[in-house]
Amino acid sequence: METERQMRGVAETLQASIESQRGIGSQSIHSINSINRATDIILSEHLIAGARHNGKMSNVRRFFCLFVTFDLLFTCLLWLICATIAGESAESAFVDQVVHYNISTSLFDIVMAAICRFTVLLLFYALLYINHWFIVALSTALSCAFLLAKVFLFDWSRYSQPVFQVLLIIMSFVLAWGEAWFLDIRVIPQETEASNWILGTVDSERAPLLQPGAHITNLYSENVGAFYTPVDSPNHSGDEDEDDGRRNETNSSFSPSPMVLTDRKKDEYKNKARLLLNRSAELLTSKEWIVDKTTPLGDFVSYLQFPKTGKKILRISGIVNTPAKEVADHLFDNVESSIKWNKQLTECKKINAIDENTDIIYQATPSFGNGIVTARDFVTLRHRGNIGPYFISCGMSVPFNEYPNRKNFIRGDTEMGCFVTEENGENSCRFTYILSTDLKLPWLPQKMIDNVSVTSLAEFMDLLRNHFRNLKS
Repeated sequence: METERQMRGVAETLQASIESQRGIGSQSIHSINSINRATDIILSEHLIAGARHNGKMSNVRRFFCLFVTFDLLFTCLLWLICATIAGESAESAFVDQVVHYNISTSLFDIVMAAICRFTVLLLFYALLYINHWFIVALSTALSCAFLLAKVFLFDWSRYSQPVFQVLLIIMSFVLAWGEAWFLDIRVIPQETEASNWILGTVDSERAPLLQPGAHITNLYSENVGAFYTPVDSPNHSGDEDEDDGRRNETNSSFSPSPMVLTDRKKDEYKNKARLLLNRSAELLTSKEWIVDKTTPLGDFVSYLQFPKTGKKILRISGIVNTPAKEVADHLFDNVESSIKWNKQLTECKKINAIDENTDIIYQATPSFGNGIVTARDFVTLRHRGNIGPYFISCGMSVPFNEYPNRKNFIRGDTEMGCFVTEENGENSCRFTYILSTDLKLPWLPQKMIDNVSVTSLAEFMDLLRNHFRNLKS
C-alpha cells in the first residue's frame, strides 16, 4: 500500500535533512520538492550506495576494495611488461630484480609497495571496517615518498627509451592518490550520510515530522480511499502534462473487467475478510502498542514489533473534523473516483463486488526515481464492518489468477491496511490508520523503511484532513 509514497518520502525527507544541516532548516517542503531530480540522484547514488544491508559491506566501500585490488594487479602487469620489453623472461626477471634486489636496478619494489597498500587498506577498511581517512592518508604519503626517492635513485641510463618504466612509477603515484581521494570524498561521506539516516540521527526525536506551515497537500494527492497510497511526482512538476498522458495511456492499455466468481470462491473471500476484520479489531485494542512519536498536529505514531523478524506494524491516530461513519463510507465507496484527485495513481478499478461490504480492487502506479522503483500493481480484498464503537475498513493483498502479473509491473503485497473511525463528539471522529506492508525492496534496510513510514503516516493524516475540508467546501 505505501510503497511509492514511502519511497518518495525517502528522497524528500533526506533532502530536507541535508538542507537543514546546511542552515536552511526553514525551507518549506514545497521548495525541497522543486529539486525533484536532485533528490532522485541522492537516493540512488548516496543513500543506497552508502547503506549497509543486513551488516554487509556497502556498495561504495566494495568499489573502493575493488579499486585497491585493481591497483595491485595493474602494477604487477606493468612490471611484467617492463621486464618482458627489457628482454628478460619471467624467471630471469625474478632472479635479477627480486633475488638480487638493488634499488637502482630493480622495479620490483614498486610492486611490493602496491602489495603493502593492498594488505593494509583491505585489513583496515574491509576487515576492520574503520571509518577514518588516517590509514589511507598514511599509505598514500609513504608510497609517494618512496616513489619520489625512486626517481632519483633508479639508474635510468640502463634503458634507451624507458617509457614503460616511467609509466609504472607514474601510475603507482596516481593510483595511490586515487585511493585516498575516493575514500575521503565518496566512501566516508556516503556511509556517514546513510548511517545517520538509518540510525535516526538526521531525523531526531525532537525534529517535527511535518514542517509547520508546509503545504503538503500541494505536494501529494493521496488516495485515501484505497489501501495503497502511492506517490510518483509532485503536482507542481513541470512534467505534469507528460504524467497525465502516461496515465491515460496506461488506463487505455489495461481495463480490468469483473470476473465471474463461484459461490465457493465468494465464501472463501468472505471468510478471509471476516478474519481480517477481527484481526484488525484485536490490533486496534491491543495494549502492546509502543508510542514512537507525536506530530505537531497532535497525532500519535506507535508500533508493534515482531521479535523474530524485526518488522513493525505501524499505527497513527488523530482527529478528523468529519463524522466517523461519513469518513468510513466515503473512503470505501468512492475508491474508483479517488483517481480524479490522486494524480500519482495510474489505475484504480473495482474488479468484483462480492457484497455491499466486501470487494476486490485493482490498482497500479508508475515507476519513479529514474527507474529505481519500478511500477507496482495490487489486487486487494477489502471489507468493512462495525465492531463496538469502531467503523473498520480493512484490506489485504490476495492472489487473483484472473489478473496475472503484467509486464514491467511488480505485484505488491499488502499484509494489512486498516482504516478505523470512532466518534469523537459532534462532527468529529478519531481516525486510526494501521499498516503492515512488504515493499519488496531488499536493497533498502528495514530501519530506513520504518523511519520513512513514520513520516509518511504523519503526511497521510494531513492529506486526509485536507481532503475532507475540500469536500465540505
